[in-house]
Amino acid sequence: MRKENQSTVFEFLLLGLPIRPEQQIVFFTLFLAMYLITVLGNLLITLLIRLDSHLHTPMYFFLSHLALTDISFSSVTAPKMLVNMLTHSQSISYTGCISQVYFFTVFGNIDSFLLTSMAYDRYVAICHPLHYITVMREEFCVCLVAGSWLVSCVHALLHTLLLTQRIMRMENQSTVSNFLLLGLPIRPEQQNVFFTLFLAMYLTTVLGNLLIILLIRLDSRLHTPMYFFLSYLALTDISFSSVTAPNMLVNMLTHSQSISYTGCISQVYFFTVFGSIDSFLLTSMAYDRYVAICHPLHYITVMSEKVCVCLVAGSWFVGCIHALLYTLLLIQLSFCARNTVPNFFCDLTALLKLSCSDISLNKLVIFIEGGLLFVLSLSIIMGSYILIGSTALKAPSTKRLIKTFSTCGSHLLVVSLYYGTLAGEYFFSSFQNSSDKDIIASVIYTVVTPLLNPFIYSLRNRDIKQALEVVFTRINCFK
Repeated sequence: MRKENQSTVFEFLLLGLPIRPEQQIVFFTLFLAMYLITVLGNLLITLLIRLDSHLHTPMYFFLSHLALTDISFSSVTAPKMLVNMLTHSQSISYTGCISQVYFFTVFGNIDSFLLTSMAYDRYVAICHPLHYITVMREEFCVCLVAGSWLVSCVHALLHTLLLTQRIMRMENQSTVSNFLLLGLPIRPEQQNVFFTLFLAMYLTTVLGNLLIILLIRLDSRLHTPMYFFLSYLALTDISFSSVTAPNMLVNMLTHSQSISYTGCISQVYFFTVFGSIDSFLLTSMAYDRYVAICHPLHYITVMSEKVCVCLVAGSWFVGCIHALLYTLLLIQLSFCARNTVPNFFCDLTALLKLSCSDISLNKLVIFIEGGLLFVLSLSIIMGSYILIGSTALKAPSTKRLIKTFSTCGSHLLVVSLYYGTLAGEYFFSSFQNSSDKDIIASVIYTVVTPLLNPFIYSLRNRDIKQALEVVFTRINCFK
Protein backbone atom coordinates (compact mmCIF):
# COMPACT_ATOMS: atom_id res chain seq x y z
CA MET A 1 0.00 0.00 0.00
CA ARG A 2 2.90 2.33 0.75
CA LYS A 3 4.66 1.80 -2.57
CA GLU A 4 1.69 1.67 -4.92
CA ASN A 5 -0.24 4.62 -3.65
CA GLN A 6 1.60 7.62 -2.36
CA SER A 7 -1.70 9.28 -1.41
CA THR A 8 -2.00 6.89 1.52
CA VAL A 9 -1.73 8.74 4.84
CA PHE A 10 1.22 7.95 7.08
CA GLU A 11 -0.06 9.94 10.04
CA PHE A 12 -2.95 12.02 11.38
CA LEU A 13 -3.01 15.46 12.97
CA LEU A 14 -4.76 15.87 16.32
CA LEU A 15 -6.05 19.42 16.73
CA GLY A 16 -6.21 19.01 20.50
CA LEU A 17 -8.27 21.10 22.91
CA PRO A 18 -9.73 24.48 21.88
CA ILE A 19 -7.53 26.52 24.22
CA ARG A 20 -5.35 29.56 23.59
CA PRO A 21 -1.53 29.19 23.51
CA GLU A 22 -1.04 31.17 26.72
CA GLN A 23 -3.33 28.71 28.54
CA GLN A 24 -1.36 25.61 27.48
CA ILE A 25 0.77 25.39 30.65
CA VAL A 26 -2.22 25.84 32.97
CA PHE A 27 -4.23 23.14 31.23
CA PHE A 28 -1.18 20.87 30.96
CA THR A 29 -0.67 21.08 34.73
CA LEU A 30 -4.38 20.52 35.37
CA PHE A 31 -4.66 17.44 33.14
CA LEU A 32 -1.36 16.02 34.38
CA ALA A 33 -2.60 16.29 37.97
CA MET A 34 -5.92 14.66 37.02
CA TYR A 35 -4.16 11.80 35.22
CA LEU A 36 -1.74 11.15 38.10
CA ILE A 37 -4.60 11.16 40.61
CA THR A 38 -6.49 8.71 38.40
CA VAL A 39 -3.53 6.33 38.17
CA LEU A 40 -2.36 6.56 41.79
CA GLY A 41 -5.89 6.50 43.22
CA ASN A 42 -6.92 3.41 41.29
CA LEU A 43 -3.60 1.68 42.01
CA LEU A 44 -4.17 2.35 45.71
CA ILE A 45 -7.65 0.79 45.51
CA THR A 46 -6.28 -2.28 43.73
CA LEU A 47 -3.45 -2.64 46.26
CA LEU A 48 -5.77 -2.32 49.28
CA ILE A 49 -8.17 -4.92 47.89
CA ARG A 50 -5.31 -7.35 47.22
CA LEU A 51 -3.74 -6.88 50.69
CA ASP A 52 -6.86 -6.93 52.90
CA SER A 53 -8.55 -10.34 53.09
CA HIS A 54 -11.76 -8.66 54.32
CA LEU A 55 -12.11 -7.13 50.87
CA HIS A 56 -11.92 -10.44 49.04
CA THR A 57 -15.59 -10.37 48.09
CA PRO A 58 -17.34 -10.27 44.68
CA MET A 59 -18.04 -6.53 44.93
CA TYR A 60 -14.40 -5.63 45.58
CA PHE A 61 -13.23 -8.22 43.04
CA PHE A 62 -15.15 -6.29 40.37
CA LEU A 63 -13.99 -2.98 41.84
CA SER A 64 -10.31 -3.98 41.59
CA HIS A 65 -10.76 -4.86 37.92
CA LEU A 66 -12.70 -1.64 37.35
CA ALA A 67 -9.83 0.33 38.89
CA LEU A 68 -7.31 -1.42 36.64
CA THR A 69 -9.50 -0.79 33.59
CA ASP A 70 -9.90 2.89 34.49
CA ILE A 71 -6.12 3.27 34.59
CA SER A 72 -5.80 1.62 31.19
CA PHE A 73 -8.72 3.57 29.71
CA SER A 74 -7.26 6.89 30.82
CA SER A 75 -3.76 5.89 29.68
CA VAL A 76 -4.94 5.36 26.10
CA THR A 77 -5.49 9.07 25.52
CA ALA A 78 -4.11 11.21 28.38
CA PRO A 79 -0.33 10.61 27.98
CA LYS A 80 -0.45 11.35 24.25
CA MET A 81 -2.48 14.50 24.85
CA LEU A 82 -0.03 15.68 27.53
CA VAL A 83 2.99 15.01 25.31
CA ASN A 84 1.39 16.93 22.43
CA MET A 85 0.60 19.87 24.72
CA LEU A 86 4.16 19.91 26.04
CA THR A 87 5.91 19.55 22.66
CA HIS A 88 3.31 21.55 20.66
CA SER A 89 3.11 18.58 18.31
CA GLN A 90 -0.13 17.42 16.70
CA SER A 91 1.13 14.34 14.86
CA ILE A 92 0.16 10.71 15.50
CA SER A 93 1.21 7.80 13.27
CA TYR A 94 -1.32 5.72 11.33
CA THR A 95 -0.54 2.66 13.47
CA GLY A 96 -0.69 4.71 16.66
CA CYS A 97 -4.08 6.13 15.70
CA ILE A 98 -5.58 2.73 14.85
CA SER A 99 -4.13 1.25 18.07
CA GLN A 100 -5.65 4.10 20.05
CA VAL A 101 -9.07 3.39 18.52
CA TYR A 102 -8.76 -0.31 19.37
CA PHE A 103 -7.69 0.07 23.00
CA PHE A 104 -10.08 2.97 23.64
CA THR A 105 -12.94 0.75 22.47
CA VAL A 106 -11.68 -2.28 24.43
CA PHE A 107 -11.29 -0.57 27.79
CA GLY A 108 -14.43 1.55 27.32
CA ASN A 109 -16.47 -1.62 26.78
CA ILE A 110 -14.87 -3.45 29.70
CA ASP A 111 -15.70 -0.47 31.92
CA SER A 112 -19.32 -0.72 30.84
CA PHE A 113 -19.53 -4.49 31.41
CA LEU A 114 -17.87 -4.25 34.84
CA LEU A 115 -20.31 -1.55 35.94
CA THR A 116 -23.12 -3.83 34.78
CA SER A 117 -21.65 -6.75 36.75
CA MET A 118 -21.33 -4.59 39.86
CA ALA A 119 -24.96 -3.49 39.55
CA TYR A 120 -26.05 -7.14 39.29
CA ASP A 121 -23.88 -8.02 42.30
CA ARG A 122 -25.62 -5.34 44.40
CA TYR A 123 -29.03 -6.51 43.19
CA VAL A 124 -28.34 -10.09 44.32
CA ALA A 125 -26.82 -8.94 47.64
CA ILE A 126 -29.81 -6.74 48.54
CA CYS A 127 -32.76 -8.52 46.92
CA HIS A 128 -31.61 -12.14 47.37
CA PRO A 129 -29.18 -12.11 50.32
CA LEU A 130 -29.77 -15.79 51.22
CA HIS A 131 -28.67 -16.89 47.75
CA TYR A 132 -25.82 -14.41 47.41
CA ILE A 133 -22.97 -16.85 48.11
CA THR A 134 -24.45 -19.41 45.74
CA VAL A 135 -25.17 -17.00 42.89
CA MET A 136 -22.08 -14.80 43.11
CA ARG A 137 -19.60 -17.64 43.54
CA GLU A 138 -16.00 -17.07 42.55
CA GLU A 139 -16.19 -19.05 39.31
CA PHE A 140 -19.16 -16.96 38.15
CA CYS A 141 -17.35 -13.70 38.97
CA VAL A 142 -14.26 -14.82 37.06
CA CYS A 143 -16.43 -15.78 34.08
CA LEU A 144 -18.08 -12.33 34.11
CA VAL A 145 -14.71 -10.57 34.05
CA ALA A 146 -13.24 -12.93 31.45
CA GLY A 147 -16.40 -12.56 29.36
CA SER A 148 -16.09 -8.77 29.56
CA TRP A 149 -12.57 -8.97 28.18
CA LEU A 150 -13.48 -11.42 25.43
CA VAL A 151 -16.57 -9.56 24.20
CA SER A 152 -14.76 -6.22 24.37
CA CYS A 153 -11.76 -7.48 22.38
CA VAL A 154 -14.02 -8.95 19.70
CA HIS A 155 -16.19 -5.81 19.59
CA ALA A 156 -13.14 -3.53 19.32
CA LEU A 157 -11.54 -5.73 16.69
CA LEU A 158 -14.70 -5.60 14.57
CA HIS A 159 -14.79 -1.80 14.64
CA THR A 160 -11.04 -1.53 14.01
CA LEU A 161 -11.12 -3.88 11.03
CA LEU A 162 -14.09 -2.06 9.51
CA LEU A 163 -12.30 1.26 10.03
CA THR A 164 -9.02 0.14 8.46
CA GLN A 165 -10.80 -1.55 5.58
CA ARG A 166 -12.80 1.62 4.93
CA ILE A 167 -9.63 3.71 4.91
CA MET A 168 -7.87 1.29 2.59
CA ARG A 169 -10.78 1.21 0.13
CA MET A 170 -10.96 5.01 -0.01
CA GLU A 171 -7.21 5.40 -0.54
CA ASN A 172 -6.28 2.47 -2.73
CA GLN A 173 -8.88 0.94 -5.02
CA SER A 174 -6.31 -1.58 -6.32
CA THR A 175 -6.27 -3.38 -2.96
CA VAL A 176 -7.88 -6.84 -3.07
CA SER A 177 -11.38 -7.19 -1.59
CA ASN A 178 -11.13 -10.93 -1.01
CA PHE A 179 -8.72 -13.85 -1.05
CA LEU A 180 -8.88 -17.29 -2.64
CA LEU A 181 -7.99 -20.25 -0.42
CA LEU A 182 -6.54 -23.07 -2.49
CA GLY A 183 -7.27 -25.55 0.29
CA LEU A 184 -5.61 -28.91 0.75
CA PRO A 185 -3.54 -30.47 -2.07
CA ILE A 186 -6.01 -33.30 -2.76
CA ARG A 187 -7.60 -34.55 -5.97
CA PRO A 188 -11.30 -33.75 -6.69
CA GLU A 189 -12.37 -37.38 -6.39
CA GLN A 190 -10.90 -37.44 -2.84
CA GLN A 191 -12.87 -34.41 -1.64
CA ASN A 192 -15.73 -36.41 -0.09
CA VAL A 193 -13.38 -38.76 1.76
CA PHE A 194 -11.33 -35.92 3.23
CA PHE A 195 -14.46 -33.92 4.02
CA THR A 196 -15.83 -36.84 6.05
CA LEU A 197 -12.47 -37.36 7.75
CA PHE A 198 -12.01 -33.72 8.78
CA LEU A 199 -15.65 -33.37 9.81
CA ALA A 200 -15.27 -36.40 12.09
CA MET A 201 -12.02 -34.98 13.52
CA TYR A 202 -13.58 -31.56 14.15
CA LEU A 203 -16.69 -33.02 15.82
CA THR A 204 -14.50 -35.26 17.97
CA THR A 205 -12.41 -32.25 18.96
CA VAL A 206 -15.44 -30.18 19.94
CA LEU A 207 -17.38 -32.95 21.70
CA GLY A 208 -14.30 -34.39 23.43
CA ASN A 209 -13.23 -31.02 24.82
CA LEU A 210 -16.81 -30.10 25.78
CA LEU A 211 -17.06 -33.39 27.68
CA ILE A 212 -13.88 -32.57 29.59
CA ILE A 213 -15.18 -29.10 30.51
CA LEU A 214 -18.50 -30.59 31.64
CA LEU A 215 -16.84 -33.28 33.78
CA ILE A 216 -14.52 -30.77 35.46
CA ARG A 217 -17.43 -28.44 36.24
CA LEU A 218 -19.68 -31.23 37.60
CA ASP A 219 -17.18 -33.19 39.72
CA SER A 220 -15.95 -31.27 42.78
CA ARG A 221 -12.94 -33.61 43.03
CA LEU A 222 -11.65 -32.06 39.81
CA HIS A 223 -11.74 -28.51 41.17
CA THR A 224 -7.94 -28.31 41.40
CA PRO A 225 -5.39 -26.08 39.62
CA MET A 226 -4.42 -28.80 37.13
CA TYR A 227 -8.01 -29.35 35.98
CA PHE A 228 -8.71 -25.61 36.14
CA PHE A 229 -6.02 -25.10 33.48
CA LEU A 230 -7.21 -28.19 31.62
CA SER A 231 -10.76 -26.84 31.34
CA TYR A 232 -9.49 -23.60 29.80
CA LEU A 233 -7.15 -25.54 27.50
CA ALA A 234 -10.15 -27.55 26.30
CA LEU A 235 -12.14 -24.36 25.70
CA THR A 236 -9.23 -22.79 23.83
CA ASP A 237 -8.76 -25.91 21.71
CA ILE A 238 -12.41 -25.75 20.65
CA SER A 239 -12.01 -22.08 19.74
CA PHE A 240 -8.64 -22.62 18.04
CA SER A 241 -10.00 -25.43 15.86
CA SER A 242 -13.22 -23.51 15.13
CA VAL A 243 -11.30 -20.60 13.62
CA THR A 244 -10.25 -22.66 10.60
CA ALA A 245 -12.05 -26.04 10.41
CA PRO A 246 -15.68 -24.92 9.76
CA ASN A 247 -14.66 -22.60 6.91
CA MET A 248 -12.46 -25.33 5.41
CA LEU A 249 -15.34 -27.84 5.59
CA VAL A 250 -17.79 -25.40 3.99
CA ASN A 251 -15.33 -24.67 1.18
CA MET A 252 -14.79 -28.39 0.56
CA LEU A 253 -18.55 -28.99 0.50
CA THR A 254 -19.47 -26.03 -1.72
CA HIS A 255 -16.26 -26.06 -3.80
CA SER A 256 -15.85 -22.38 -2.95
CA GLN A 257 -12.47 -20.79 -2.35
CA SER A 258 -13.36 -17.19 -1.59
CA ILE A 259 -13.00 -15.41 1.75
CA SER A 260 -13.49 -11.68 2.28
CA TYR A 261 -10.63 -9.38 3.25
CA THR A 262 -12.23 -8.69 6.65
CA GLY A 263 -12.91 -12.40 7.18
CA CYS A 264 -9.32 -13.24 6.32
CA ILE A 265 -7.82 -10.64 8.68
CA SER A 266 -10.23 -11.72 11.44
CA GLN A 267 -9.12 -15.33 10.93
CA VAL A 268 -5.48 -14.29 11.34
CA TYR A 269 -6.31 -12.39 14.54
CA PHE A 270 -8.31 -15.12 16.27
CA PHE A 271 -5.97 -17.85 15.07
CA THR A 272 -3.06 -15.98 16.66
CA VAL A 273 -5.05 -15.24 19.84
CA PHE A 274 -6.11 -18.82 20.55
CA GLY A 275 -2.78 -20.25 19.37
CA SER A 276 -0.96 -17.98 21.84
CA ILE A 277 -3.35 -18.82 24.68
CA ASP A 278 -2.86 -22.54 23.96
CA SER A 279 0.89 -22.05 24.28
CA PHE A 280 0.62 -20.11 27.55
CA LEU A 281 -1.79 -22.65 29.08
CA LEU A 282 0.55 -25.52 28.19
CA THR A 283 3.28 -23.56 29.96
CA SER A 284 1.09 -23.01 33.04
CA MET A 285 0.20 -26.71 33.17
CA ALA A 286 3.86 -27.70 33.01
CA TYR A 287 4.68 -25.31 35.86
CA ASP A 288 1.72 -26.68 37.85
CA ARG A 289 3.05 -30.25 37.48
CA TYR A 290 6.54 -29.08 38.47
CA VAL A 291 5.28 -27.51 41.71
CA ALA A 292 3.06 -30.53 42.48
CA ILE A 293 5.87 -33.08 42.07
CA CYS A 294 8.97 -31.11 43.11
CA HIS A 295 7.43 -28.98 45.89
CA PRO A 296 4.33 -30.86 47.10
CA LEU A 297 4.33 -29.26 50.57
CA HIS A 298 4.11 -25.75 49.08
CA TYR A 299 1.68 -26.67 46.28
CA ILE A 300 -1.46 -25.17 47.87
CA THR A 301 0.37 -21.93 48.70
CA VAL A 302 2.16 -21.51 45.36
CA MET A 303 -0.71 -22.59 43.10
CA SER A 304 -3.40 -20.63 44.92
CA GLU A 305 -6.66 -19.79 43.21
CA LYS A 306 -5.54 -16.20 42.65
CA VAL A 307 -2.34 -17.33 40.95
CA CYS A 308 -4.28 -19.69 38.67
CA VAL A 309 -6.80 -16.99 37.73
CA CYS A 310 -3.97 -14.51 37.07
CA LEU A 311 -2.15 -17.03 34.86
CA VAL A 312 -5.28 -17.65 32.76
CA ALA A 313 -6.21 -13.96 32.60
CA GLY A 314 -2.61 -13.08 31.73
CA SER A 315 -2.66 -15.68 28.95
CA TRP A 316 -5.75 -14.06 27.44
CA PHE A 317 -4.38 -10.54 27.80
CA VAL A 318 -0.94 -11.28 26.31
CA GLY A 319 -2.55 -13.40 23.59
CA CYS A 320 -4.85 -10.54 22.55
CA ILE A 321 -2.02 -7.98 22.53
CA HIS A 322 0.28 -10.35 20.65
CA ALA A 323 -2.38 -10.99 17.99
CA LEU A 324 -3.29 -7.31 17.73
CA LEU A 325 0.35 -6.40 17.04
CA TYR A 326 0.56 -8.87 14.16
CA THR A 327 -2.86 -7.83 12.80
CA LEU A 328 -2.11 -4.09 12.85
CA LEU A 329 1.15 -4.66 10.99
CA LEU A 330 -0.61 -6.93 8.50
CA ILE A 331 -3.43 -4.54 7.60
CA GLN A 332 -0.91 -1.89 6.53
CA LEU A 333 0.38 -4.13 3.75
CA SER A 334 -0.88 -4.04 0.18
CA PHE A 335 -1.68 -7.18 -1.82
CA CYS A 336 -2.27 -5.60 -5.26
CA ALA A 337 -3.67 -8.23 -7.61
CA ARG A 338 -2.22 -11.25 -5.77
CA ASN A 339 -4.97 -12.85 -3.70
CA THR A 340 -4.42 -16.63 -3.91
CA VAL A 341 -3.51 -18.16 -0.54
CA PRO A 342 -1.87 -21.60 -0.94
CA ASN A 343 -3.47 -22.97 2.22
CA PHE A 344 -6.88 -23.88 3.65
CA PHE A 345 -7.02 -20.81 5.91
CA CYS A 346 -5.58 -17.30 6.06
CA ASP A 347 -2.19 -18.08 7.54
CA LEU A 348 -0.01 -15.11 8.49
CA THR A 349 3.10 -16.35 6.69
CA ALA A 350 1.09 -17.17 3.54
CA LEU A 351 -0.34 -13.63 3.46
CA LEU A 352 3.11 -12.11 3.95
CA LYS A 353 4.36 -14.08 0.96
CA LEU A 354 1.54 -12.57 -1.15
CA SER A 355 2.16 -8.97 -0.16
CA CYS A 356 3.74 -6.59 -2.63
CA SER A 357 4.75 -4.24 0.20
CA ASP A 358 7.89 -4.27 2.32
CA ILE A 359 7.41 -7.03 4.95
CA SER A 360 10.76 -6.58 6.70
CA LEU A 361 9.11 -5.08 9.81
CA ASN A 362 6.58 -7.93 9.96
CA LYS A 363 9.34 -10.53 9.71
CA LEU A 364 11.39 -8.72 12.34
CA VAL A 365 8.47 -8.69 14.79
CA ILE A 366 7.77 -12.40 14.18
CA PHE A 367 11.38 -13.39 14.81
CA ILE A 368 12.00 -11.09 17.80
CA GLU A 369 8.68 -10.71 19.65
CA GLY A 370 7.18 -14.02 18.52
CA GLY A 371 10.49 -15.82 18.96
CA LEU A 372 10.89 -14.44 22.49
CA LEU A 373 7.45 -15.70 23.57
CA PHE A 374 8.08 -19.03 21.82
CA VAL A 375 11.48 -19.61 23.45
CA LEU A 376 10.29 -18.41 26.87
CA SER A 377 7.25 -20.72 26.90
CA LEU A 378 9.15 -23.72 25.56
CA SER A 379 12.03 -23.15 28.02
CA ILE A 380 9.64 -23.12 30.99
CA ILE A 381 7.94 -26.30 29.76
CA MET A 382 11.16 -28.19 29.09
CA GLY A 383 12.77 -26.91 32.29
CA SER A 384 9.76 -28.01 34.34
CA TYR A 385 9.80 -31.52 32.89
CA ILE A 386 13.56 -31.86 33.32
CA LEU A 387 13.24 -30.93 37.00
CA ILE A 388 10.29 -33.32 37.36
CA GLY A 389 12.38 -36.13 35.86
CA SER A 390 15.36 -35.42 38.10
CA THR A 391 13.09 -35.34 41.18
CA ALA A 392 11.51 -38.67 40.25
CA LEU A 393 14.93 -40.28 39.78
CA LYS A 394 16.10 -39.12 43.22
CA ALA A 395 13.43 -41.23 44.93
CA PRO A 396 13.38 -44.42 42.85
CA SER A 397 9.99 -46.09 42.98
CA THR A 398 8.85 -48.18 40.04
CA LYS A 399 5.23 -47.12 40.36
CA ARG A 400 6.10 -43.45 40.77
CA LEU A 401 8.60 -43.52 37.90
CA ILE A 402 6.10 -45.13 35.54
CA LYS A 403 3.37 -42.63 36.49
CA THR A 404 5.69 -39.61 36.25
CA PHE A 405 7.24 -40.50 32.91
CA SER A 406 3.89 -41.59 31.51
CA THR A 407 2.41 -38.19 32.34
CA CYS A 408 5.46 -36.27 31.13
CA GLY A 409 5.67 -38.37 27.97
CA SER A 410 2.03 -37.66 27.10
CA HIS A 411 2.43 -33.94 27.71
CA LEU A 412 5.70 -33.77 25.82
CA LEU A 413 4.09 -35.50 22.83
CA VAL A 414 1.55 -32.65 22.49
CA VAL A 415 4.23 -30.04 23.15
CA SER A 416 6.50 -31.56 20.48
CA LEU A 417 3.70 -31.69 17.91
CA TYR A 418 2.49 -28.17 18.65
CA TYR A 419 5.80 -26.35 19.06
CA GLY A 420 7.61 -28.37 16.39
CA THR A 421 5.13 -27.60 13.63
CA LEU A 422 4.72 -24.01 14.85
CA ALA A 423 8.48 -23.41 14.71
CA GLY A 424 8.71 -24.98 11.27
CA GLU A 425 5.88 -22.81 9.95
CA TYR A 426 6.75 -19.40 11.43
CA PHE A 427 10.49 -19.41 12.12
CA PHE A 428 12.13 -21.87 9.72
CA SER A 429 9.78 -21.57 6.74
CA SER A 430 10.78 -19.48 3.74
CA PHE A 431 8.83 -16.26 3.28
CA GLN A 432 9.11 -16.55 -0.46
CA ASN A 433 7.86 -19.99 -1.50
CA SER A 434 5.01 -22.13 -0.20
CA SER A 435 5.06 -25.90 -0.20
CA ASP A 436 2.92 -28.87 0.76
CA LYS A 437 5.06 -29.20 3.89
CA ASP A 438 3.66 -25.89 5.16
CA ILE A 439 0.10 -27.14 4.63
CA ILE A 440 0.82 -30.44 6.40
CA ALA A 441 2.33 -28.52 9.33
CA SER A 442 -0.78 -26.32 9.41
CA VAL A 443 -3.06 -29.37 9.52
CA ILE A 444 -1.09 -30.83 12.42
CA TYR A 445 -1.24 -27.81 14.72
CA THR A 446 -4.74 -26.62 13.73
CA VAL A 447 -6.62 -29.93 13.51
CA VAL A 448 -4.58 -32.82 14.89
CA THR A 449 -3.21 -31.24 18.10
CA PRO A 450 -6.62 -30.00 19.41
CA LEU A 451 -7.99 -33.47 18.60
CA LEU A 452 -5.28 -35.28 20.57
CA ASN A 453 -5.43 -33.08 23.68
CA PRO A 454 -8.63 -34.63 25.12
CA PHE A 455 -7.18 -38.13 24.77
CA ILE A 456 -3.64 -37.39 25.93
CA TYR A 457 -4.42 -35.01 28.78
CA SER A 458 -7.69 -36.39 30.05
CA LEU A 459 -9.21 -39.58 28.75
CA ARG A 460 -6.11 -41.52 29.89
CA ASN A 461 -6.45 -39.87 33.32
CA ARG A 462 -7.88 -41.91 36.19
CA ASP A 463 -9.69 -38.94 37.78
CA ILE A 464 -11.43 -38.09 34.51
CA LYS A 465 -12.49 -41.71 34.04
CA GLN A 466 -13.95 -41.80 37.56
CA ALA A 467 -15.82 -38.55 36.93
CA LEU A 468 -17.15 -39.99 33.68
CA GLU A 469 -18.38 -43.10 35.50
CA VAL A 470 -20.16 -40.95 38.10
CA VAL A 471 -21.92 -38.96 35.38
CA PHE A 472 -23.07 -42.12 33.60
CA THR A 473 -24.28 -43.54 36.92
CA ARG A 474 -26.35 -40.42 37.57
CA ILE A 475 -27.82 -40.59 34.06
CA ASN A 476 -28.80 -44.24 34.55
CA CYS A 477 -30.48 -43.38 37.87
CA PHE A 478 -32.80 -40.93 36.10
CA LYS A 479 -33.89 -43.52 33.53
